[in-house]
Amino acid sequence: MELTVGLEAGTARFIAYELLTVIFGSIAGGLGFLLRKKLYPCLFRSAGRGLIIGRNAVIRHPSKIELRDNVTVDDYCLLDGRGAGDEGLVLDEQVIINRNCMVLAKNGPVRLGPRTTIGSNSVIVSMSGVTLGEAVLVAGNVSISAGAYHTEDTMRPVMDQGAYTKGPVIIGDYAWIGTGAIILDGVCIGKGAIVGAGAVVTRDVPDNAIVAGVPAKVIRIRN
Repeated sequence: MELTVGLEAGTARFIAYELLTVIFGSIAGGLGFLLRKKLYPCLFRSAGRGLIIGRNAVIRHPSKIELRDNVTVDDYCLLDGRGAGDEGLVLDEQVIINRNCMVLAKNGPVRLGPRTTIGSNSVIVSMSGVTLGEAVLVAGNVSISAGAYHTEDTMRPVMDQGAYTKGPVIIGDYAWIGTGAIILDGVCIGKGAIVGAGAVVTRDVPDNAIVAGVPAKVIRIRN
C-alpha cells in the first residue's frame, strides 16, 4: 500500500486501485483505452477529458498526480508521484508521454507544460523539482536527473551515503532536447534553446542557444 497509493490513502482506495489496475491495466486495443479512460480518473487527484492510458502503465501515488485535458500516457510507462508534495506531478493539456518512459517525483514536484512531448525510453527524476514549459520537445532516451549521491566517504558504498541536489531543473518554452541528452540538476535551459543529441548539460543554457558536446557548450544563438 505504501508503494502504490500511500498509507494515507486508506484501505478502500488501495483495494480500488488494485482491482482497476489488475483487471483493466493490460487490456489491449481500443477497448483497453476506453475502459481505462472511463475508470482510471477516479484514482487521480484530477483527470481531464480525452485521457489515454496505454497497456501496463504503472501509476504510483495517483492522488498526487494531476492530468489535464487530452493527456496521453503510452504503454509501459511509470508515473510516480510519491515525493511530489502538495504541488504534485502535473501533466498539462495535450502532454504526451511516449512508450516506456519513467517520470518519478522522488523528492520534489514535476510539471510538464501544455503540448510537451517526452520521447520513448526517457527518464525524468525530480529531487527538488523539474519543470518543463510549453511545447517542449524531448526526444528518446533523454535523462533529466535532478540529483546525485555523496561520494566523499571511500569506506562506505555510494548508495549508503545519501543523495543531494544542486537545485531544480527548469526547461523553458519551445525548447528541443535531442536524443540521448543528459540534463543534470540545478540547470536552467532557456526558452527556444536546442540541446544536441548526446549532450551532457551541466550549466545554464541561454534563450535560443544551440548547445552540444560533453559538457555541452554554446555553438551559436538562433536568430
